[in-house]
Amino acid sequence: MKHCCLIISFFISNLVSASESLSVTVPDTMEERVKACTICHSNKNRVGRDAYYPRIAGKPAGYLFNQMRNFRDGRRYYQPMAILLENMSDEYILEIARYFSSLQLSYPPPEKIGIRPEEIKLADSLIHLGDPGRDVPACKSCHGEALMGIKPFIPGLLGLSHAYISAQFGSWRNGGLMRGQNSNCMSEIAKRLTDEEINAIAKWLAIQTVSGEPSLPGALASEFSHRCSNIDPENMHSE
Repeated sequence: MKHCCLIISFFISNLVSASESLSVTVPDTMEERVKACTICHSNKNRVGRDAYYPRIAGKPAGYLFNQMRNFRDGRRYYQPMAILLENMSDEYILEIARYFSSLQLSYPPPEKIGIRPEEIKLADSLIHLGDPGRDVPACKSCHGEALMGIKPFIPGLLGLSHAYISAQFGSWRNGGLMRGQNSNCMSEIAKRLTDEEINAIAKWLAIQTVSGEPSLPGALASEFSHRCSNIDPENMHSE
């Protein structure tokens, strides 16, 4: 019995020593805090079993802030995001948004997919000219001349896959992104485009090389900022 007690005592002592030697001090930095985010949102767009995880590094802070608030408040729905953000304040969400916006990571190369000459012509026209007859603005009117977005609220369109862009258009059409609660410019525009046009735009954007930076505030015409309800400067502190 005495021998058994000595063995147990020795075993416990070793466990305590091992625990002490393995203890690590984790720095209290934003990089450490957002590791739950970077499991899914890495420096590349990634396809999971149940979702598509876009790259969020380098996107405008206001855009990221609005999207995270939409997930938290139920205006946009994906359960893991809703759970992750449900107890976060606007101030902390803004900190996270500014952190990811500040990251400068390399983009993936253009997607290698086939696109017909007529698709290129169709996409080029809609992206650079729009279709005034259907009240469809040119993509560059809102997303910047370089299609890299406009600070602080409008995201870029380059560096995304054909599948992701097509899926986003589908969600705008059926209310999947904003759950049909708000009138939204992208929802209105998506419903006016045909499947052929959406496919051509998604292909054209996916095969472009990413270059340039988001345009500075003021590049977005006031008519478009008023048209889009998701651009909400009143609820975000100035950059």
